[in-house]
Amino acid sequence: MSPHKKAQLAFASAVILLLLSGLAAYVTIVRLLESEKLVIHTHQVQVALGDLDSTLARAGWAREAYSAAEAGAEDFEVVAAEAPEQLRYLRELTKDSPRQQELSARLETEINNSLALSRHSIQFKKKSPQVAAGQDELARKSSPVASEITSIMRQMRDQEQRLLAARVRVSDRLFVLAVAILAATFALAIVLFAINYRLLSAELKAREQAEQTARDREESLRRLTVRLLRLQDEERRKFSRELHDSLGQYLVGAKMNLDMLAKERPADEVLTGAIHLLDQSIAETRTISHLLHPPLLDEAGLASAARWYVQGFAQRSGVEVQLNIPDEMARLPKSIELGLFRVLQESLTNIHRHSKSSKAEIELKIAPGCVVLKVKDYGRGIPGELLKSFRTKGTKSGVGLAGMQERIRDLGGKLDIQSSGAGTLVSAVMPLFELKQPADVSAAD
Repeated sequence: MSPHKKAQLAFASAVILLLLSGLAAYVTIVRLLESEKLVIHTHQVQVALGDLDSTLARAGWAREAYSAAEAGAEDFEVVAAEAPEQLRYLRELTKDSPRQQELSARLETEINNSLALSRHSIQFKKKSPQVAAGQDELARKSSPVASEITSIMRQMRDQEQRLLAARVRVSDRLFVLAVAILAATFALAIVLFAINYRLLSAELKAREQAEQTARDREESLRRLTVRLLRLQDEERRKFSRELHDSLGQYLVGAKMNLDMLAKERPADEVLTGAIHLLDQSIAETRTISHLLHPPLLDEAGLASAARWYVQGFAQRSGVEVQLNIPDEMARLPKSIELGLFRVLQESLTNIHRHSKSSKAEIELKIAPGCVVLKVKDYGRGIPGELLKSFRTKGTKSGVGLAGMQERIRDLGGKLDIQSSGAGTLVSAVMPLFELKQPADVSAAD
């Protein structure tokens, strides 16, 4: 499995496990909240029992106060009126427990009996305030009722205490479980993301190595291209010299022999035709030799070679060429002169082959620290997709443009091509560090 696939699998596993852990934590927390609600509910029941017990105590105090001082009957009724509402609230809180509902019903009966005996005691006090035997009888009857009420409330408290203890234990366990799940989820996330990070790092490292390898190969290919261009220039120079010095001399020698023979046989038309063909061969050989590597480029410099080449190009192609070169231009380093001449040569060739422009403008000038060559035509231009590919990737541009770019780049310069439907402008900018003046060149020669 590739590192990319492993990284994807690790990331997907991390997401799935985190979702499952998050779901488990959510369920646990929901259950924890429900358990806490039950704990709170138990405390509410205990509080309700305490409030009811307090109400009964206050009712007993009000009855005793009336029996002793013949006052407090209204206070008793006010307090006694709270008991039914508190009993209803208690039954509502304990409706989920049958045992507590049973005890609540018994408690309600006993409380009603207790309140009835208290009211009877108050009424008896009103009718017979001096008779103590009746009050004693009522007190004797109230005692077992009060004991039963106390017993029932104690049972209810005990029941709620047991529920509270059980619910607190469940709540504590759920809290510990939630914390454990969250801690495990965090640890698992750290581990999975660490694995994913390692896989991604390995993939990025492999990609960087591949990119470095591609850059090394590209640089190697660029060096090879530059080397081939240099070898091509050397071969052109060699072939040019061979054509001029060897083949040219042989043709000239043959023509001289034929001229001598023609003086003896002036009426021989075949001989005359052969001499004419030799003249054309000599002229064509000289032209090919100069096109391969103009002798003027080495002898007089770029300006003279450019003028000669542009003049010949205009005659051969029929393209009107406007050349703008300084009259007394300093000599440039040989590598720069050769590179700019090849750019000029390739640009004019492209104009003749592809642009179909009837006019071209050439400007060669020396700026501070650099030399600039501009070749402009008014043809149909370069397609936008091809030009974009050339600018971004250097591809789909053909051998000519790629060769120009590599020549300029090898010399530390910059090649820029701008094109539209109105024509194309090729600009080559070459850095200059020192220039040879014509006097220096003469001295050197």
